[in-house]
Amino acid sequence: MIYFDKVAKKYSNDPNAFAIQDINFSVAHNEFVSIVGHSGAGKTTLLKMLLAEERPTEGNVFFESVNVNELHRNEVTKLRRRIGMIFQDFRLLPNKTVYENIAFAMEAAGRSDEEIAFDVPHVLELVDLGHKIWDFPGHLSGGEKQRVAIARAIVNQPDIIIADEPTGNLDPVNTYEIVQILKKVNDIGTTVILTTHNKGIIDLLGRRVITMEGGRIIRDDASGKYVL
Repeated sequence: MIYFDKVAKKYSNDPNAFAIQDINFSVAHNEFVSIVGHSGAGKTTLLKMLLAEERPTEGNVFFESVNVNELHRNEVTKLRRRIGMIFQDFRLLPNKTVYENIAFAMEAAGRSDEEIAFDVPHVLELVDLGHKIWDFPGHLSGGEKQRVAIARAIVNQPDIIIADEPTGNLDPVNTYEIVQILKKVNDIGTTVILTTHNKGIIDLLGRRVITMEGGRIIRDDASGKYVL
């Protein structure tokens, strides 16, 4: 589904100033892959390559058979609609209710009022937040906000979920709940790419782990643990 082919990225004229270098890996449909590494290891740059927010200095990134580097702006928009994003800082709209936050994402994708009215309650039940549907983000805990963010990311049924440090602001109990929801999302057929610093999450998942250091992949374990 996703393939990084000899990808490198540098942000200056210094020939040695590579943010990432020699990146070769693929992600299959319905895989759950964690990318780990210290701050500055290159994890965020990888995600930007996949989203076409950055273009490689060298190499190519493929989404299915499509070379992401060669997409025009309107094609990039279509690509991003197939990818759901979850962020560490939630990025909910504070002046909109839980329902409206999720509906907003559906409206942006061109979904009808009927689809929105049906799908929003359904997806909130999936993340155990049906009872919070009319609450505003300011009345939610951090864990609840992240569950709303997950609901928003999956409501348009993307092919891939990218979760970028989704538990970075959460306590251990909420972290565990978020991981269980991501596993549930993966179990219903969505590919999940997770970046994290949290050793406990990686050891709990027991899924594939790609470890980065200094802009390079140094390990790729099919059923790995956090090793740095």
